[in-house]
Amino acid sequence: MLKDKHIVVGVTGGIAAYKSAMIIRLLVKQGAEVKVVMTPTAKQFITPLTLATLAKSPVLVDFFNPENGEWNSHVSLGLWADAMVIAPATAATIGKMANGVADNLLVTTYLSAKCPVFLAPAMDLDMWHHPTTQRNLQTLREFGNIVIEPNSGELASGLDGKGRMAEPEQIVDVLDFMINRTTELEGKRILVNGGGTIERIDPVRFITNDSSGKMACSIARELAIRGAEVIFVAARMSVNPEGIPGVTVRRVESADQMYVVCMDEFDRVDAAILAAAVADYTPAFKSEHKLKKSSDSMSIELLPTHDIAAELGACKGERKVVGFALETDNEFEHAEDKLIRKNLDFIVLNSLRDQGAGLGVNTNKITILRPNGMRTAYELKSKTEVARDIVDELIAEFEV
Repeated sequence: MLKDKHIVVGVTGGIAAYKSAMIIRLLVKQGAEVKVVMTPTAKQFITPLTLATLAKSPVLVDFFNPENGEWNSHVSLGLWADAMVIAPATAATIGKMANGVADNLLVTTYLSAKCPVFLAPAMDLDMWHHPTTQRNLQTLREFGNIVIEPNSGELASGLDGKGRMAEPEQIVDVLDFMINRTTELEGKRILVNGGGTIERIDPVRFITNDSSGKMACSIARELAIRGAEVIFVAARMSVNPEGIPGVTVRRVESADQMYVVCMDEFDRVDAAILAAAVADYTPAFKSEHKLKKSSDSMSIELLPTHDIAAELGACKGERKVVGFALETDNEFEHAEDKLIRKNLDFIVLNSLRDQGAGLGVNTNKITILRPNGMRTAYELKSKTEVARDIVDELIAEFEV
């Protein structure tokens, strides 16, 4: 999280300036203190009043107020900031930053900054690919700045290609990741699975488990922030794991596909956190064509799928394996049985009977159970905070 962090947001004169409003809103929502510096041209794309309202602080554009001579000190801004993000960063501003052309408050603030500086370029595809732009970006990278690569898609010119500024959520995620990154798990490679697997009946129908994937994504992200190399095996989910910095995503659909990928990756990891809702059964027969409705009843024979947690637990050796138990009744009995039977290092239990916990929501309430009989119960928290508790427990396991 970016709570209490001081962040300077630089806004330059490009059509993507409208996205700066959402960046500021997301930063403030996380508890950051934001100050906005705009170039004069940026005011033609979005008003200072809009950004000042969202930042809860006056927007700075000029070196001084001509009416009263009040000075806007770029030096003080540079010292105040814990991070500076320039979004959008136009080709013109990138060129000025790379070559020290300090002709506006934004570039002079950049030259005075002692903190990490992030750039989110936004421009047309030919400008992006031009050798001058690429040379300037390489210069800025060599200076230690972090370039958040633009996305591909339809551009303001009507052309299609690379040059769209990264989405606000992506930019804030990169800031959060880089600012809060630690080395607690540096050198560790950790497997995470998440989402609900799909078991096909025919090309348009399937059996699945209800899972948003939010808890798994939060865990993968927290592991990466702590310095781990994360392999995320992702099934069907409502969130996008590809946007998590520092995480390699391997997409799967069925329980069998997830089993194959997890077994393949397990030989090269130090731990596995198994948060996926893997189907226990799959149809014995999968039709290649859509099954037609008739007046007759239909029966579907189901066969058991691989028990990924049990198979990883059986061959784990010195590696750590963490499981999950989502229960509706006899919660502790079922979780303890799974913990011992699958040879897990600990299991994370949550119950659908706890309000605010479980499926599709942004909060969770867990209890961690260990093979020695110890239990640690946690209060209702955001899934981001729950992920921290789980990763803390994993780090403690490594230290034993």
